[in-house]
Amino acid sequence: MKRVSLVISLFFVFLANAQKEEVQKTIETFFEGFHAKDTVKMKSVCSEKLILQSISESIKGNKLTDEKAKEFYFSIASIPSDFKFNEKILSYSIQVDGTMAHAWTPYEFYINDKISHSGVNAFTLFKEQNGWKIIHVIDTRRK
Repeated sequence: MKRVSLVISLFFVFLANAQKEEVQKTIETFFEGFHAKDTVKMKSVCSEKLILQSISESIKGNKLTDEKAKEFYFSIASIPSDFKFNEKILSYSIQVDGTMAHAWTPYEFYINDKISHSGVNAFTLFKEQNGWKIIHVIDTRRK
């Protein structure tokens, strides 16, 4: 009986880790598209109902802004080819409950190899029939 309990416990640990790996891969695919300015790739891992928000933090005060997904994709596609940027994800903290997942990803954002700002992304994902989709992204931004 102890052996059966151990096998069942190991199965659930394996399943939980596999789910977290799928969520992380979804976010990595999003950033691969982001850095390549490939909005088709980005959209492949995002819900059609994607919600985007940012919290800018400064000595003048904090500001919450919303951005429509269509405007976001257009801005990414419009970045000039000679403009160099990189969002470096520092770590992943992922939680999964059934068909919902949340990922907390501290980051540093670089423009032409110089740090522009840093903060944290908070991704909420929903597991559809064809895989995980990002449904909400909110980030903090501080100089």
